[in-house]
Amino acid sequence: MLSFPVIGNFALKTTIMLGKFLDPKNDFAFKRVFGTEKNKDILIHFLNDILDHQYIGQITAVTFLDPVQAPEVAAKKQSIVDVLCQDQRGMQYIVEMQVTDTAGFEKRAQYYAAKAYSGQLFEGDDDNHLREVIFLAITNFLMFPEQPAIKSDHIILDRITYAHKLKDFTFTFVELPKFTKQSDELRTMSEKWYYYLKHAPETSPETYFSLVKDAPALKRAYDELERFSWSVEALARYEQITKRDRDNAAALRAKVQKAEQKGREEGREEGIAIGEERGIEKGKALGKEEGIAMGKKEGMALGEKSAKQSMARQMLQDGEPVEKIVRWTRLSEASIRNL
Repeated sequence: MLSFPVIGNFALKTTIMLGKFLDPKNDFAFKRVFGTEKNKDILIHFLNDILDHQYIGQITAVTFLDPVQAPEVAAKKQSIVDVLCQDQRGMQYIVEMQVTDTAGFEKRAQYYAAKAYSGQLFEGDDDNHLREVIFLAITNFLMFPEQPAIKSDHIILDRITYAHKLKDFTFTFVELPKFTKQSDELRTMSEKWYYYLKHAPETSPETYFSLVKDAPALKRAYDELERFSWSVEALARYEQITKRDRDNAAALRAKVQKAEQKGREEGREEGIAIGEERGIEKGKALGKEEGIAMGKKEGMALGEKSAKQSMARQMLQDGEPVEKIVRWTRLSEASIRNL
């Protein structure tokens, strides 16, 4: 262990372990930091710092609920969320860390929220007992690549007037790949949390002390990740989940690469054929060399588009949702549905 001297008004009597902090994106580590009774204060600060107070208000207390959402029919699959809790007003919060870009995550988010909402109502209860459900997801992949913002809030609006009358569901997504600030550029607590979630394992002692100086909840969140404070059993569970996430990511990459390769091959053949045909036509009008050059350029562009379409067809055949195909191919939703 390394001890650090007093710097300014901040008594650095705490110690920081040699080696890296563990990764809070690991499912087991995330639940340990944000989903345990002894760390309720960390969760409260985290939610208050990330969510929009203007609409949700201040959270002063939370009660953890059973994260297992039982199915209504035995044959259906039960769902398990990372953290499920309610605040002092009865509003419920689902907090999810999503590492892998799994199929249908957008729909799963809505399903989790609907289950939490319907689970509040027992036989004989009045509908007025139902309280708002806020779904917060931190993703280690891009959910909405066309939007530059790291955090996006989604609510139910009237299609014509945009009036916000149905207020019981809010979905907030934090996309960590969009967060690119360095430690010396952080200005808000939300940015410090983003840095923690994305960069905790490589946080240096100097950065650690700078970040936690006036943020006791963040300090405790970091301290929960100190590798040498974990038991052998807990570390084994952590490594098991890390391996699972790596295997899932590798399988996804292989699947996408296979679809891309097939798309390139089909697109190249189609592009070459179209390019040659157009080159001949343009060659007649513009001269052989200029016509061939223009035809080749158009053929390459068409080939690239065809490759993306072939990739999209392959992903559709594999059962991938349209929203995910849009993210991977950059084709429009309409063009994908037309395939």
